[in-house]
Amino acid sequence: MEKEEKDKKPKKAVALGYDSEKDGAPKVVAKGSGYVAERIIDLAKEKGVDLYEDAALVEALSAVDIGREIPEELYKVVAEVLAFIYSLDRRVLKARS
Repeated sequence: MEKEEKDKKPKKAVALGYDSEKDGAPKVVAKGSGYVAERIIDLAKEKGVDLYEDAALVEALSAVDIGREIPEELYKVVAEVLAFIYSLDRRVLKARS
């Protein structure tokens, strides 16, 4: 069991924000690993923010400095994630009505 704990990579998280009136693209608003990642995830859950897990995307977004817009190469994949989350939100709202 101890070996499994040592081999386990720390969890990573990246939070994106987007203000359509000010931003040209989503920005990285928080990122971290280990305890910081857990806090990002906990705060998102507390605030009702949708979560999406994709290790490769987190790695790519982790390279972006906080406060910077995501690079153009990631627009498509981030748009797909946002569309997926939007469709889930619509289903939940529809089920509640």
